[in-house]
Amino acid sequence: MTIAFTICSINYLAQARTLGNSLKATNPEVHYFVGLVDKLAGVNFAPAYEPEYNLIEIHKIGIEGFAEMCDRYNITELNTAVKPFFFSYFFNTYPEADKVIYFDPDIIVYQPLTELSASLDTNDAVLTPHVCTPIEDRKTPNELHHLNTGIFNLGFCAFRRSEASLSFIKWWERKLRYECLIDLCDGLFVDQHWMDFLPLFVEKTYIEKNPGYNAAYWNLHERTFCHEAGQHQVNGTFPLVFFHYSGYDPKNPQAISKYQDRFSFSERPDLKALFDYYHDQLLSNGNEYYRAFPCAYIKPPKIYKYVRVRKALVSPLKSLQRLLDTQ
Repeated sequence: MTIAFTICSINYLAQARTLGNSLKATNPEVHYFVGLVDKLAGVNFAPAYEPEYNLIEIHKIGIEGFAEMCDRYNITELNTAVKPFFFSYFFNTYPEADKVIYFDPDIIVYQPLTELSASLDTNDAVLTPHVCTPIEDRKTPNELHHLNTGIFNLGFCAFRRSEASLSFIKWWERKLRYECLIDLCDGLFVDQHWMDFLPLFVEKTYIEKNPGYNAAYWNLHERTFCHEAGQHQVNGTFPLVFFHYSGYDPKNPQAISKYQDRFSFSERPDLKALFDYYHDQLLSNGNEYYRAFPCAYIKPPKIYKYVRVRKALVSPLKSLQRLLDTQ
């Protein structure tokens, strides 16, 4: 049995539904769940927007000290901090599940996950790197940004049930309980840098470099797209398995991602059909409707949050001053 899941709050359910629909169309045998970092109590969805996929509320999976995590983290940090706990939940709750896959909600799966499943038959884990080739400009993002945020993109990861993978997931839980922070000055970017250790701690970790996997704004310099014989292809050879639409805003459909400045659609017309399709899917799956729901776990920032922000601002200034002092 293979389980796929995503994590989001109610305001991102259009993305989660779009992902679920793509999995249903391409991988109907995969059991799909939405890990909901939100509360359904008191929420009444209009009939057209009642989610058809299993929603598992985060407070129901038994995370010890979860209330303290809510106090400690902002909503982005919290959504990423609970990822290993959901892996544990699925492996513990479904003993027949031998493979568990995580996808960010802003992903569309375009192909059967046959090769991924085969990789998990002989490996304990599968990861995808942000990039596989050098970047020849100083635009955003470049290699320095990836050094800050992690070699691997944690919008996707997959584990096979094994002693090694379950042990790593427990270690990952311990780290993310307290250190799932956006704090680049201390070498932390939510859950991603911790995963840099996976190939070292788990010998049978497969790093998937197939360009059809986890295509996204950060690797567009090495991937081009076309549609032939009824399917999307990458670099003219590889089927597009899944595309990660990170940073795409349907209210600003002319921008590929708010996180990049390397390409526009005028420079990359090969991307237009992929993004037009995603835009239409989000609208038809209720993006405007769900965005109106506030997350139950959003709280006013604590004083220590401001301390972290101040530290993030001051440290680069100190580094710059030291550099100037040496000139």
